[in-house]
Amino acid sequence: MSEDLLALASDLQRRGEPFVLATVVRCERPTSAKPGAKALIRDDGTVSGWVGGACAEPTVVREAMNAIRDGRPRLLGLVGEGGRGPSRTEGIVDYPMTCHSGGTLEIYVEPYLPKPLLVLVGHGPVIDALSTLGRGADYAVVVTTGGPAELEQLRLTPRASVVVATHADTDEDVLTHVLTTDAGYVSLVASRRRAAVIVDRLKERGVASDRLGQLKAPAGIDIGATEPAEIAVSILAEIIQHHRSGKPEPATADSMEATDPICGMVVDVASARYRSHVGDRTVYFCCRACKETFDRR
Repeated sequence: MSEDLLALASDLQRRGEPFVLATVVRCERPTSAKPGAKALIRDDGTVSGWVGGACAEPTVVREAMNAIRDGRPRLLGLVGEGGRGPSRTEGIVDYPMTCHSGGTLEIYVEPYLPKPLLVLVGHGPVIDALSTLGRGADYAVVVTTGGPAELEQLRLTPRASVVVATHADTDEDVLTHVLTTDAGYVSLVASRRRAAVIVDRLKERGVASDRLGQLKAPAGIDIGATEPAEIAVSILAEIIQHHRSGKPEPATADSMEATDPICGMVVDVASARYRSHVGDRTVYFCCRACKETFDRR
């Protein structure tokens, strides 16, 4: 890895930002890429480095975004016209590059994700115990009072978990804010009666019904817990169950895809560099050559 990519990767890890390292592990001529070539793809689709031409990059970026969402590495086989047929090797996912001059690239896509964030809002024995357990389970634990300024600074992605336990009227304010974010797990430490009251108040505030349906209230798996440490165990177990359920994180609106009308490749709309406007419609292309061919027509 070049010093520039190494420095960028180190900086992103320090800031807790996810990224993907894509590495060419094998190639068949004709192709301009070489084994060992690397690129770093950030979660906004920005590419640093190089692993192939304009036809290869959109597929690599799209799979990098998928890897960030599901946390799983993958081995891609990018097959151009005249390249090998579909791979029979287990674990390789083939993609055609019909606008490619030929050859084959095999690229390993590896996500580097920060520790999952566990935000504990409030104070008390349950929060103290959950903080200790969360750090032991390798979560990045943040304990906060739930003030608006503090909450705004948090990066609540689908991998983030938020446990609210202020045991005060501020529970509603905190939940109203958190349930408008992308936080994957949100729960409230409360009795069943109090939880029902707060859910009703959140409905009155206009919190989206689908998000209210995802709220765990009261928090934790029912294991008959009574002591603070036991309640903390039940909550952490529920968090782990949620994130290990095998369900991929939902794609965002920015991850929409389109089909290149010239070569048929699937293009990620958010990161597409080449596009043309036909009336009120936008057409997306994998490379300059496809765009120019379309525009000439």
